[in-house]
Amino acid sequence: MNQGHKPLIHGAPRGPVSRGSELKNSRDGIFQRFPEHDTPPRLLVVSNRLPFVLSRTADGGLVSRPGSGGLVTALLPVLRDRGGVWVGWPGIADHDADVEAALAGATGKAGYQLAPVMLGAEEVAGFYHGFSNEVLWPLFHDLQSLCNFDPAYWRSYGEVNHKYAQVVLDHARADDFVWVHDYQLLLLAAELRRAGLVAPLGFFLHIPFPPLDIYLKLPWRFTLLRALLDFDLIGFQTLRDQRNFLQCVRALLPAARVMQRGRLVRIDGHQVRVGSFPIGIDAGAFQRQASSPTVIAAAEALRAELPHRELILGVDRLDYTKGIPLRLTAFRTALRKYPDLQGRVTLLQVVVPSRDDIPQYRDLKTRIEQLVGEINGEFTRPGGWVPIHYVYRALDRLDLVAYYRAAHIALVTPLKDGMNLVAKEFCACSVGGDGVLILSEFAGAAAQLQHGALLVNPYDVEATADAIHQACMLPPAERRRRMTALRRAVRRQDVFGWVNGFLEAAIARDLGAFPLPEDYRPSAEAEQAYWDTELA
Repeated sequence: MNQGHKPLIHGAPRGPVSRGSELKNSRDGIFQRFPEHDTPPRLLVVSNRLPFVLSRTADGGLVSRPGSGGLVTALLPVLRDRGGVWVGWPGIADHDADVEAALAGATGKAGYQLAPVMLGAEEVAGFYHGFSNEVLWPLFHDLQSLCNFDPAYWRSYGEVNHKYAQVVLDHARADDFVWVHDYQLLLLAAELRRAGLVAPLGFFLHIPFPPLDIYLKLPWRFTLLRALLDFDLIGFQTLRDQRNFLQCVRALLPAARVMQRGRLVRIDGHQVRVGSFPIGIDAGAFQRQASSPTVIAAAEALRAELPHRELILGVDRLDYTKGIPLRLTAFRTALRKYPDLQGRVTLLQVVVPSRDDIPQYRDLKTRIEQLVGEINGEFTRPGGWVPIHYVYRALDRLDLVAYYRAAHIALVTPLKDGMNLVAKEFCACSVGGDGVLILSEFAGAAAQLQHGALLVNPYDVEATADAIHQACMLPPAERRRRMTALRRAVRRQDVFGWVNGFLEAAIARDLGAFPLPEDYRPSAEAEQAYWDTELA
């Protein structure tokens, strides 16, 4: 491990790697070193958080429990089979010695090694809450007016990426495959290359990548973009995100050559593979749980409390990208425009608490609750129908699946989303085959689910209101046809296929082996049909 190099952002604007052509030449054929018939390399995963949740007990002790996300589920067999390592922050700032003891115990249970990156409270504030969530998160979701381009955040981001690099260097071997995840670690490859690591590096961005005119707002646009090109494989959720990235590369890095129909970028003698790999869910696990007696009983009980109603479900983390106020406005518009829906539909809106100690999120929560109160105040029938049931808490997996199973319609309308797995989870849990999905065309999932979902522009509240009415009026045969197509798509492109597709693309000799996901573009014909109806 090289302890001597400084964080990337502290020096002059980034140029070639300090080791010069020797390092670059050793990476030119990096994937050819792992032909398909060889034993796969060990996997080293790097993410912002470790896949274990640490929490303190009443007596001040620490306990650990495994994370439950789809990423953890999909990577677990790969990590165990290959003896892998997972690098990340344990979630507790300014740790004591008991953190390391708890992680040591968790490592024994996991079957692979956990390598913690220890961060202090100031680092968490600047790197995570600051640059990651006040700069990159809103910018990459096309909400640049919400960005706080504080230079101190940028410095903290670079320092913490440097810290992650030190932990990776402590554990990585030259024949490992290092897979880095998400927007918190965009500088990591540059840090690792400057330290001399020659292991192949892959990166997957779980959130969208913005178009050029929005990315240009970032004061550190050149450094960040050039640092990304030190990876060997860069994966995006959708073809749209991939096109946005390549547009930025062409415009901002004239030394880079985009080749092979956008699948390859060459810069400073180094080749970077670029692809789209839509993430999936463990569809089989959701379907099995939705078919369990416990979930069936819970779903039937929920429907019994709301008899003879179309149950519309929204499930979102508290975040301004989810479009909850616009969704509630669209629901109110539907009730006003289509009086036959009154008394017939109930919206169950679940909001999972997130960062509500931050003023912007606290204001969002207040706005949501005001809208719920206004709509219920306008339409509630005393002693009877209440149009919106509002739940502000986290649901455990069993309750969530029961809500999915009970719902007739899912209303998933983010302003922009990398993928949105709620849409896929709802489809996997609709084992009766009669559910309807209303989905934002700005969710990454729209490309895969466009042939069964009712797609809407969440900014168009009248069109979204029309889609709510359409969903309620769909004949049973049409519901089944659409949900059959949705469930087939979710099963075919599950999280295990996503992992395999990314890793296979990393080692494949032929770029034609890259998966080519379906694209989505808004339909002019559909919009014209809408206006024909409005003007009739």
